[in-house]
Amino acid sequence: MVTESGASMARWSFMEFTRACKSPGSSSGSASLRSAATCREYSSSRAYSCYSTVWGRPLEVSQPASAPPQQPRSPPRRLATHIPTASTTMRSGGAGAAAAVTRVAQRVVAPSAPTPGGELPLSWLDRYPTQRALIESLHVFKGRAAGDDAGKSPVEAIERALAAALVSYYPIAGRLAANDAGELVVDCTGEGVWFVEATACCTLEEVDYLEYPLMVPKDELLPHPTYPADDPLAEDSLILLVQVTQFECGGFVVGFRFSHAVADGPGAAQFMSAMGEIARGRSAPSLEPAWGREVIPSPPAASVGPLPIPTELRLQYLAMDISTEYIDHFKARFLDQTGHRCSAFEVLIAKAWQARTRAFAFARGSPVHVCFAMNARPALRSPALPDGFYGNCYYIMRVSAPAEAVSDAPLSDVVRLIREGKKRLPAEFARWSRGELEADPYRITSDYRTLLVSDWSRLGFAEVDYGWGAPVHVVPLTNLDYIATCILVRPSAHKPGARLITQCVAADGVDAFHRNMMRLD
Repeated sequence: MVTESGASMARWSFMEFTRACKSPGSSSGSASLRSAATCREYSSSRAYSCYSTVWGRPLEVSQPASAPPQQPRSPPRRLATHIPTASTTMRSGGAGAAAAVTRVAQRVVAPSAPTPGGELPLSWLDRYPTQRALIESLHVFKGRAAGDDAGKSPVEAIERALAAALVSYYPIAGRLAANDAGELVVDCTGEGVWFVEATACCTLEEVDYLEYPLMVPKDELLPHPTYPADDPLAEDSLILLVQVTQFECGGFVVGFRFSHAVADGPGAAQFMSAMGEIARGRSAPSLEPAWGREVIPSPPAASVGPLPIPTELRLQYLAMDISTEYIDHFKARFLDQTGHRCSAFEVLIAKAWQARTRAFAFARGSPVHVCFAMNARPALRSPALPDGFYGNCYYIMRVSAPAEAVSDAPLSDVVRLIREGKKRLPAEFARWSRGELEADPYRITSDYRTLLVSDWSRLGFAEVDYGWGAPVHVVPLTNLDYIATCILVRPSAHKPGARLITQCVAADGVDAFHRNMMRLD
């Protein structure tokens, strides 16, 4: 398989991490997998990037290291207890012919009632250079059985809810602009949000509910309007674009492209939840939105690191559905060894960081980093953020260690490193707020020694309901495959456990990464 850059790559998805159980006669320190892990080889043009890593709960700073060798205004992818057997099934080839999607109409949806005008300031964090990205995601809804409100249209319901939600969230209906001082602001023009209506000539079941590998190209499910010829840079100013694609089964997919300059992950989920409430019958959101950007610190002379430097490195996509037994195995070991409890996030991120460090075999003494964005709202107390705040308020925590302290240590030690990093949030965020940090904690890097982590599992996306129930699953989408990323999301609704989406090893490290993820030591 060949990517855009011409590099051959096998992208595997959907390792089903199954029941962890000790087999008779196996030693306590060895691992086995009773059930097969199902892998699908997957080819796609650059599926992931750093920016959605920030949007969840994420991520880093370090000096670049050499990569491993490798082959209106225009509405602008076995757990157990002895050695893994060759029971892994790998399917090669794509997912078959892509289903056709037809964009039926596009329009700009304005607020359903008059809204205030003028400019609204953005915070220092909102204006951080990487925030100008549009964060992309797909939200897959199963729909209802035939005859159950069969006449209700998801397109109509979501469009009406969008228009009504924009009355309270009127800045989202505006445009990004520069004020007289050259700073990025929101110009509350009330122009509205681009909305695209589309249909797919298949059922969701026929495309496996958009599990990986995607059987429908992602860009067919994301809103990409045809902009007016007289405004070629329209998208630079847009805050939100929405597409609703209806499938023949009655299910539908909502594709969002949301400006990181205006909302972080919790903020975007808050807006989507407001839309859901209105679609289900409320006249207005139950939580009144608040701007409150003046509460976000603006550190004096805060350093801003350079943007990530593109490299020739092409990292491989893996989507892993991980069972609760796998997670509970490591949580129980941590409790036994330390007397303390730990979270699924801490277990999975520690495991991915360790498996990746082992796979690459970094030189002893070489520093490796894991970076994750933490919700900084609890760290702001005087003044506190107002209820309903939906802007950026997170801090990127970096945890560093010599490679051998990650690769050679028991997993409980790696979990401990991550927990200690999380405890640093209040003090470190306060130091940053006062301008006392020399390095830029928000800098995103393409340094291969750094793993950027995000937790999408608790942002609120999985609870959004437009009247057809919660989504089957939510698919984060990004575009830079030379930045090592790991995203924790909820698995499909019918599956327990967690889903770990990684793009963090090059082609020659995939087998070793897979093998180390299966280890139970």
